[in-house]
Amino acid sequence: MGEDLSANGFQGRVDPVMETVVYDHQFNGNEWFVIGLMSLGFAAYWLLPRTFSPLQTIFNMLIGVTFGLIFDHTIFIPPFDLYDIGDKSSYEVFDLFSYLMYAPYGYFFIYGVERFRIYGMSTIGYIILWTGLAILLEWLGVKVGLFHYNNGYKLLYSIPIYLVLQSIHLSMYRTVFSRQRWQRPRTKRAIPTK
Repeated sequence: MGEDLSANGFQGRVDPVMETVVYDHQFNGNEWFVIGLMSLGFAAYWLLPRTFSPLQTIFNMLIGVTFGLIFDHTIFIPPFDLYDIGDKSSYEVFDLFSYLMYAPYGYFFIYGVERFRIYGMSTIGYIILWTGLAILLEWLGVKVGLFHYNNGYKLLYSIPIYLVLQSIHLSMYRTVFSRQRWQRPRTKRAIPTK
């Protein structure tokens, strides 16, 4: 079926026709991990009280998916090719679900900011906390075979990426949905003169 590269510490097989690395042929841990995170995330979303407008909800859910797509496609493809997602180095239909699993967590990130009124210096600690959570989930993803690092990439290299993305997410949210931006400007009433 292809060249076995396990002697070099590589955990997969290369398909010589497509030059696709095949890590797995079964529905197993990595798929269940994605289904579990999606189920847990969307169930928690449905259980939490609605505090955002529909526009804010869509924004926060889509930004998680969008950031996942942008950065995965930036460092996932040549010339970088730093990691692969799922069972193969090429895209599969199930890979789309792995991007959808980011949606509720983008929502929860901003939900926590609003719920706990995170501002000022506490924002730094909050972003660091969420970066730690993201690193933990990525580490679990590596353990179950969702992520496969290439070309010397290490889990620790994801820390600055998460720090930057969460900072951008929060900045964009606060810029677009700032309370002052959406309040109607008050106009002075003209005092009737005789």
